[in-house]
Amino acid sequence: MTARFTRPALAVVKIGSSSLRGPDGRLDREQVRSLSEQIVAARTLGTRIVLVSSGAVAAGMGLLGLDRRPTDLPTLQACAAAGQGELIHEYQQHLVGHHLNAAQILLSQDDFVRRGHYLNARTTLRRLLELGLVPIINENDAVATEELSYGDNDHLAALVASMLEADLLVLLSDVDGLYDGDPRADADARLIDTVSDIHQLDLATIGGTGSYVGSGGMRTKVGAARVAAASAADVVIANARQEDVLTDVLAGAPLGTWFVPHPRRLEARRLWIGFALTVHGRIHVDAGAAEALRARGTSLLSVGVTGVEGTFTEGDAVEVVDPDGAVVARGLVRYHADDVTRLAGRSTADAGREFGSAYRREVIHRDDLVVLPN
Repeated sequence: MTARFTRPALAVVKIGSSSLRGPDGRLDREQVRSLSEQIVAARTLGTRIVLVSSGAVAAGMGLLGLDRRPTDLPTLQACAAAGQGELIHEYQQHLVGHHLNAAQILLSQDDFVRRGHYLNARTTLRRLLELGLVPIINENDAVATEELSYGDNDHLAALVASMLEADLLVLLSDVDGLYDGDPRADADARLIDTVSDIHQLDLATIGGTGSYVGSGGMRTKVGAARVAAASAADVVIANARQEDVLTDVLAGAPLGTWFVPHPRRLEARRLWIGFALTVHGRIHVDAGAAEALRARGTSLLSVGVTGVEGTFTEGDAVEVVDPDGAVVARGLVRYHADDVTRLAGRSTADAGREFGSAYRREVIHRDDLVVLPN
């Protein structure tokens, strides 16, 4: 049987909360042991692993005697704080037995939004790998200002894969992969083996959140796959509880759903702009401007702007939207929202004459803009 891809030199593996919680409500230590042993086997065969592990909240739920996931942020953060130590200790004790060491990294959304933090995190992770450690990453839920900002760590894992230029992203969950329907409601729903062009999928029609233990769902997983595929990484969604699932996926076995990567990697800065930054507003453009962006990758000029949504300032990330409401691009805007509204429909020459030479600039320069596939 032909392998889907060659064995990766570097893989980012994410495992979700529901896959790490046992029947008793506490951390599933057997699952952690199995995953740790598969990581050891991967290292022996030449694949370095960065593990993005949920489970701190689930572990904390068990420690605190909670039967269901809390709905208020302070209790969620308390669960994360209580459970994170148990989670990393469990991984460490299994890895140490095989002469490996874990390195715990807690990240927040700010670490991807702030360019300096992003570069520092990348440097640290690369050095940990050079030193032979197994980085284990989780979102810093104990101090996060938004509940599970990354959707059960799916998006976080994709950003890490992009950051490190990983060959493969593996999303291990409580589902077998992407189906052509809802298998819970449709007995005829079939597992999709391969997605050759992820941008042909409509995220709006892919739904469902995960179990009550986690916050992710198939929509967040497919969104994460889009980010990683744009980084030229293979992506596989598979069931965490299938025996030796990671070992088999790394060998290219046809498990779960495989998302074929883009043939050319989007450069790191454009990935950062397109996927890591929080969007603060929208700029609506006419059909001509949308076509110029899509076909030629031009800068966005004020003459093509038709409207503005949201409140943003110079340097913020915004979406560019065509007349049909489709997102054309994301970029770093060069004006405040009020200024973009004033400039809308005016040529750069007219804007300069009316408002001053400072307004001859592009609304978004092409070096700060990422055109997104249709």
